[in-house]
Amino acid sequence: MLLPGFAGIATSVGLFAIVWLVVWLKTNSASLHFDPGGAEGEFGKGLLPIYLDITKLILGIAAGSIVLLVGSSNLVQQSSGRSLKSFASPMFMVAMSIIYGVLFMTFLVIRYEHYRHNPASNWHTRFKYSGNQALGFSALSCFCIGYAWLVVDATK
Repeated sequence: MLLPGFAGIATSVGLFAIVWLVVWLKTNSASLHFDPGGAEGEFGKGLLPIYLDITKLILGIAAGSIVLLVGSSNLVQQSSGRSLKSFASPMFMVAMSIIYGVLFMTFLVIRYEHYRHNPASNWHTRFKYSGNQALGFSALSCFCIGYAWLVVDATK
């Protein structure tokens, strides 16, 4: 018998690997610059706060959903006889969206800070760029898939 949530584990890890591969193949340059058009500091003023705010919103909704489901599991179990195990896989997907989102924000800020301190370096490589993109898109995808999966499981 597989562990409860195994499908969520396999789906979230597989999704991350596929997204990373797609971004890696679509990225042409060996090293990349954060600032669009070479305008110094533009990424930090415009795009960075937007990326972080969107990720924080997803993290908040995902964490709230997990807390709400776990908190109301006694009510669900008493009324329908269903255990929390039936929600393990979608909850794991939502939890992975939190992990991917935290890693995305952390690596994005660390890498941008290093870039700002060493703008001439080729430190932001294709590998790091595609990894960060994969973390961000995996956070969003795991949230959407996990939430939809949770809704479908809850309405069975």
